[in-house]
Amino acid sequence: MRRVEYERLGQEGFFDDDERVELLEGVIVQMSPRGTRHDAAIERLNRFFVLALADRAVVRPQLAYAASDISEPEPDLAIVAAGDHDLAHPAEAFLLIEVADSSLSKDRRVKGRIYAAAGVPEYWVVDVTAGAIEVSTNPAGDAYGETRVARRGESIRLQAFPDVEIAVSDVVH
Repeated sequence: MRRVEYERLGQEGFFDDDERVELLEGVIVQMSPRGTRHDAAIERLNRFFVLALADRAVVRPQLAYAASDISEPEPDLAIVAAGDHDLAHPAEAFLLIEVADSSLSKDRRVKGRIYAAAGVPEYWVVDVTAGAIEVSTNPAGDAYGETRVARRGESIRLQAFPDVEIAVSDVVH
């Protein structure tokens, strides 16, 4: 399935209001249920980035990202350039973040592949169970060239905004 068809289905009310789905590599996929640790991490990240980035970028929590003609995931957090998103979902991002509780494998493999192929320069997987953040950079084709794991006691600087630094322990408790 193509993204335009998926969006048309949504506009026509094909999906139930409480149905959480996203388009990944041409397939409509049910999203994993969210737990409290998942939501709390998103809340902390959202608050931090809104304050830290102010008017330099837009923070989009759990909103569509136009990754390709066949993928429209809804990352847990997207840091994108300011712009008018009334007519189209953003197709470029400074940083995409997935918070993983039960979705770790999908976030690492499937979404990592999608985001790398879209040229997203920095992708984080927040592993709430392990209390760590996997930071992937240097996309080439459908893979990231570098991935490092930051744990409690460490901090991460954003590639696009090197003056912005967040402690892992401020995200996962």
